[in-house]
Amino acid sequence: MMTTATDNGLRILDGGQLRLLRAIDALFLRWADGWDAPEFRFPYLMRCRDLDTFDYYDNFPHLGLTATRLDPQRLGAVLAEGPRPVEEMPAAVMEPSAFALPSAACYSIYLDLSDAVLPDEGVLRTTVGTCFRNEDHYDGLQRLLGFSMREIVFVGPEDGAKQHLVRAKETVLALCTELGLKVRLEVATDPFFDKNGGKAKMQRLFPVKEEFVVNGLAIGSVNYHRNFFGERCSILAGDGTAHTSCLAFGLERWVHTLTERFGDTDAALAAVEALG
Repeated sequence: MMTTATDNGLRILDGGQLRLLRAIDALFLRWADGWDAPEFRFPYLMRCRDLDTFDYYDNFPHLGLTATRLDPQRLGAVLAEGPRPVEEMPAAVMEPSAFALPSAACYSIYLDLSDAVLPDEGVLRTTVGTCFRNEDHYDGLQRLLGFSMREIVFVGPEDGAKQHLVRAKETVLALCTELGLKVRLEVATDPFFDKNGGKAKMQRLFPVKEEFVVNGLAIGSVNYHRNFFGERCSILAGDGTAHTSCLAFGLERWVHTLTERFGDTDAALAAVEALG
């Protein structure tokens, strides 16, 4: 069965696609378990003030989305005036919002570790979240308004953060080889947590952001944030402020990519399950 479109970046996964998504995520979870990265599940929403702590709105104003309460009285007036059904909810009925729809899953991990003094060797965590991005266009499962992101995050000393990236890259590249995916590692050039500058300054401060690209689509990435989140969340490890790095996957993009590679979801699922 083909993926059914609803509207504006919203997609429905059928049973076969869901089984494939869950099998892919189960594989990533086995990696996390082998790396001693316990799983956490965080709320779908974040406080706007917490995202602003990370300069999110300075760097990604185009992606921002909030969850907004509607004023019942003003809403009633709008509904009475028609037409129905309402195509767009007017701003006049919306209350100021204190909550955001995050665009990445890892932010909550750093916030959860705020003010912590970690073991010298650091810690690993994994989580999956529904993430949201206000993109300028959408394209099937390749680019969605709301999508599933699995992340495996290291928080600790600098050497540990870098070692996490090396192991993550080796593991993902080996997986792609097993699945017959022609993958390229590409350095990303999007601005990253740099409040004052553009891409050139980002490249000097945060040179490690690489994406796993298959047929022009980034299906995952490795990211080294240095001590940015450690400073903003006052996380200590070893002799100083914690460094962080993460391995991230867009699960629906893996469904799209593997279905293209194997021809249908059943064949893709069989290939993933054969990996054990």
